Amino acid sequence: MPSRHDEFNHANMNSHAHRVIAALNREQVDYLDKIGKDAQFSSGVKLTRTQILAAMVNALKRLNLTGDGVTTAEQFEQRIVDAMMNRIRGGR
Repeated sequence: MPSRHDEFNHANMNSHAHRVIAALNREQVDYLDKIGKDAQFSSGVKLTRTQILAAMVNALKRLNLTGDGVTTAEQFEQRIVDAMMNRIRGGR
């Protein structure tokens, strides 16, 4: 019987995954680790940094975000927040 960990991997990672190197600061890495540990303590399944980042990318895809017109990371971050807030308010 597959574990919940295996089910998460199967549902969110396709068999043709590509390795991506990301340069994150200490605060960002600590936050990813906190999410993984929160999941482990509350559900018994620890999410890896890779699983968390993949889930974030999938969430951005669901918001239909693109990089059109974006010139800075900060601008894209604000676009993400705006899209999430719009979604919460019932917009599409």
